[in-house]
Amino acid sequence: MVERAQPSRVNVLALLNDQPISRYQFLVAALCAAVVFMDGFDAQAIGYVAPTLSREWHLRPGALGPVFGIGLLGLTIGALVSGPVADRLGRKPVILFCTLFFGVCTLLTVTADSLTGLMAWRFLTGLGLGGAMPNAIALTSEYSPDRSRASMVMVMFIGFSLGSALGGALAAQLVPAYGWTIVFWVGGIVPLVLLPILAMSLPESIRLLALREGQNERIATLLARISPRLRFEPQVQFVATEEHPEGFTVRHLFSEGRGLGTVLLWIMFFMNLLDLYFLANWLPTVIHNAGISERLAVITTALLQVGGVVGTLILARLLDRFLPYRILAITYFFAAVFLTAIGSAGSSIALIIPLVFATGFCVVGAQIGANALAALYYPTFIRSTGVGWALGIGRIGSIVGPVVGGILLAQQWSIPRIFLLGALPALIAAAAVFAMGQLRPDLPGRQSTSASPSMSMGH
Repeated sequence: MVERAQPSRVNVLALLNDQPISRYQFLVAALCAAVVFMDGFDAQAIGYVAPTLSREWHLRPGALGPVFGIGLLGLTIGALVSGPVADRLGRKPVILFCTLFFGVCTLLTVTADSLTGLMAWRFLTGLGLGGAMPNAIALTSEYSPDRSRASMVMVMFIGFSLGSALGGALAAQLVPAYGWTIVFWVGGIVPLVLLPILAMSLPESIRLLALREGQNERIATLLARISPRLRFEPQVQFVATEEHPEGFTVRHLFSEGRGLGTVLLWIMFFMNLLDLYFLANWLPTVIHNAGISERLAVITTALLQVGGVVGTLILARLLDRFLPYRILAITYFFAAVFLTAIGSAGSSIALIIPLVFATGFCVVGAQIGANALAALYYPTFIRSTGVGWALGIGRIGSIVGPVVGGILLAQQWSIPRIFLLGALPALIAAAAVFAMGQLRPDLPGRQSTSASPSMSMGH
């Protein structure tokens, strides 16, 4: 039986919330996961080839540090710029452009024959990578019903971790036979193959379209893909009962009572990404310096991402069922506990292995949860801007973390002291997200209305 919605105005947000999640919504999430999968692969590509590249180019230890740093700078700028652009032009065109851009730049990285050339291509690649991620998060969020939005965003984002992990496995198999350039050939070709699939199958944000005039036909087509039972008369107008004022989008991050919450969100992102990238870059070295073999140190560090995947799956359901601020505050607090415990574990691999897993559960899992919280915190008209700027500010922390870690190791700080200091950013992140909950317990991205989608509504 076909449902017919006959009123003059239909609330798209309530309609999405009233429908079961469809295969089409899962398809949107899967396509976004494919984008962040390649994002994860390409973002870590230079790390995979660093030992081989250093040996072939006869580089001194640490010479690739500026290459790592400038890639992260590109990610930062890309995230900051792409959000406002996507909130004006749409999610889909920005995702397509960024995928094309980072695919081409990754391919052209094989032409680098000096550190200067390598830095240039990694910076440009970072711009595309940084631009794709917040829009994949926003688009997934905007095709999800409120009851499952955190879960959909977080499960989608596991693609990033899988891309990073697969890239490492691929590099281990192919680099010895084909050289360092093979990673960039693969990392460049696959996004370009993915591009026409995205162009044909990836839709524009249905919530963003509902905020604009003249999009009724496109919205009706998309709603029919979500639920083929729905049919609409040509005169029906689709609306989203959200604010959408004009003006510079970044300014709106600080309007309507969002200002302090935005700053606290940035602090949370900065502190957690500082810890995450400190661990990703220096944990193998620290574990090895504690007296554990290099091979076992690398394997143990891989458990950080494994713990992150498990943490993401568990935290996703908790964030949908309970208040996200409280869940994330508790998770960050335990991240601080586990970080401190790693520093006190000495060379006991029996202790270090479960502690690294638990730390990944909290640090990596909470970061993906923070992405979902940012998507929930901001309304549709500034969602890409809000997520992009939170990630951009957080990327500054991702640059600071490895630098500070290197300084502390160079100054021969003891391992317990280093990890005790590393627990401090996690505690600050916990305090920031707890304060967000006290200031603004409501989440604009979650519609409290239970109104029928077929009732007549104004803006």
